[in-house]
Amino acid sequence: MKLYGLKTCDTCRKALKSLPAADFVDVRKDGVPADVMEQAYAQFPDTLLNTRSTTWRGLSDEERARPPLELVAEHPSLMKRPLIEAEGRLFLGWNAEVKSALGVA
Repeated sequence: MKLYGLKTCDTCRKALKSLPAADFVDVRKDGVPADVMEQAYAQFPDTLLNTRSTTWRGLSDEERARPPLELVAEHPSLMKRPLIEAEGRLFLGWNAEVKSALGVA
């Protein structure tokens, strides 16, 4: 299991604490493999970008119009977090539905 996120993100830290066996990948430092990002975008096209983030608010309208995968590659903090890869499946965020699917109380 891999957990893609930011080490400074409170939600990512909570998820990692609940999933101690997960390998943590800091998206700012190590990035997310292109194939994983493409799969994530295909599965979560409307929610992959965190449009409530400070980074998003700092982008110009021109930048916001760029393809989402380009934006996330350039600004990793724009990705909604965490992105969890487990047994060939992807999960986005850390909510009750994701916790249930991963068997976390």
